Amino acid sequence: MDNQAKVLQYLISVEKLAEEIINDKRDIILLDKRRNQNREALRDISKACQTNCWVTVGSVLLKHKLTDTISLLEADQKQLNIDINKLRSNLKVKVNDLRDLEMLPPVSGSLLVPLTNKESEVFMSAKPVVEQRHYHHYM
Repeated sequence: MDNQAKVLQYLISVEKLAEEIINDKRDIILLDKRRNQNREALRDISKACQTNCWVTVGSVLLKHKLTDTISLLEADQKQLNIDINKLRSNLKVKVNDLRDLEMLPPVSGSLLVPLTNKESEVFMSAKPVVEQRHYHHYM
């Protein structure tokens, strides 16, 4: 009976983590759709020659200044980017945790982080070592 309880607890923890991963992926997709809609709206607004525009907030339609609308959309874009990046970084950890529970090796390269601006500047400022090759011309 004790062995069955351990197996049941193991299966529950695997299923719970897998469900969290699926929910996070779903949330990323929904946030990305919203981010794309904001990007389309910003592009359309930038082409407009008006000073006011109509904005939908829930089920309410409001007339709003164009400059204020642009700043609202840009702020929303920044927040969406932060939320998406946070979900993606947590998703990598959860996937590796699930693979640990399943006794599989972690996904290679999943926890890599990009170079910071300072690190990339160091690489760009370093002088490349050029290997000198001697070519012999035969006639």
